[in-house]
Amino acid sequence: MRGTVSPKLTDFLALANSNIALAKQNNIQFTPTILRENLNKLGALMSDAPALSYITDKTLTLADRSIPVRVYSPAPKNALPVLLHFHGGGHMCGSVDLYDPICRHLASIAQCVVISVEYRLAPEYPYPAGIDDCEYALIHYAELLDDVKYLPEITIIGDSAGGAICTSLSMKSLTDKRINIDQQILIYPSVDYTLISPSLDSNGTGFLLETTRIKWYFDQYFQSTDADIIKQASPLFGVITAQLPKTLIFTAGCDPLRDEGIAYANALTAAGVEVEHHSFDGMIHAYMLLHDVVKDECMATYQHIAEFMAKV
Repeated sequence: MRGTVSPKLTDFLALANSNIALAKQNNIQFTPTILRENLNKLGALMSDAPALSYITDKTLTLADRSIPVRVYSPAPKNALPVLLHFHGGGHMCGSVDLYDPICRHLASIAQCVVISVEYRLAPEYPYPAGIDDCEYALIHYAELLDDVKYLPEITIIGDSAGGAICTSLSMKSLTDKRINIDQQILIYPSVDYTLISPSLDSNGTGFLLETTRIKWYFDQYFQSTDADIIKQASPLFGVITAQLPKTLIFTAGCDPLRDEGIAYANALTAAGVEVEHHSFDGMIHAYMLLHDVVKDECMATYQHIAEFMAKV
């Protein structure tokens, strides 16, 4: 069933859809550069970025690469919960800089230490390079907090592709004892790379993120047409047991990814995982990047996250 969009988004979507139609009319093809630039333009809609007493860029160094991160704390001398953040962007867009206002809000409102990870992006670094970077950061995050007090529990959070990374790591934690996750927070997550969820058809046009673009993202990410590989990489079709971490999940009613997010929440619940699910029925995919347009919904999302983090 197609979602009914909030009137708050009418003007924004009218402009976005006009630009999408013009690009199609002029036969402008997707490229990593174009899509990265387009996503970065949404940064102008996140003008509200709270000040914090501690924001520092650091690096995790490996033999073959380095992983930049940004650490946030509203009170570095107080022991606070840790939230490891993986940004969205279809596995090929997004950055620590773009998500800086979101991480500031998370740290400030949820009163936690936030570590934002600059993982490698496709197509330059296809699957599973980004997951590997986030896994390393999850295992070694304490090395980044030598000058920040923190509590031992760890929560991971991601939107869209970042949600895919969270759920992939949670699934891997079932068999890899190096990976410890106490909670996961998923914001309109991508958990099914097979493109079979009904909302990909019902919400696949007119709501900013279109199904044709999702497919292109996945083609760049996997660089493979092997259906078995793509299905095995989809957390929705992976091992789901009661041992997966407690989960907070948000879905948007006008999102092509809506139904797979709901299906994942239902599968976790059926397996015995503690799940808290909130649906923002009038919102579109990536609404958290539209803070100035839908501030009430963004702040409500942050508040739910703060309440969830308070229980860790």
